[in-house]
Amino acid sequence: MEKIELKIIGLSYSQTQSGAYALVLAEKNGARRLPIIIGGFEAQSIAIELEKMKPSRPLTHDLFKSFVEAFNVTIKEVLIYNLVEGVFYAKLVCDKEGEIIEIDARTSDAIAIGIRANCPVYSFEHILSSAGIQLEDEIEGESGTAEIDDSSADKEENSLASASTKELEALLEDAIGREDYERASEIRDELNKRN
Repeated sequence: MEKIELKIIGLSYSQTQSGAYALVLAEKNGARRLPIIIGGFEAQSIAIELEKMKPSRPLTHDLFKSFVEAFNVTIKEVLIYNLVEGVFYAKLVCDKEGEIIEIDARTSDAIAIGIRANCPVYSFEHILSSAGIQLEDEIEGESGTAEIDDSSADKEENSLASASTKELEALLEDAIGREDYERASEIRDELNKRN
């Protein structure tokens, strides 16, 4: 399978899950976005590294990076390789004296460590096609948009099940336009159930 390179484009506070954040990855050479819900600690660790801040003491992800470097291991890449029931699976692909070693990790931890090692993040087409979100203004050949009831975005998740496919597509466009990737992810999941 051909790997697709991703880049981090955003980190935002979750509106529906207390203490959770949405990490948004994007295709390096494409229009799809991949929102991943992560915990507060991992979000803080990623944000600190992205902002090039230096904490007074090493964070857990800094410690891991120092540990692998002390034993002459190079972190080559982060690979998001599977998606099962809304849970992303990732691994760190490392090199120890020419031997490739793969270490299973939560996606948030793998990315927090990967950005410290300046290594690329990859995934596969089947993950982006099932969990990725295409930005409205980057979709070719789209004609017109459906009207959106502003109150619809605030309804409970079970209301998504009663919405028509056309209404869901309009809600998805609205959520993406507002950069509410968590909501967009919920709507995308409901659309995927129907396919």
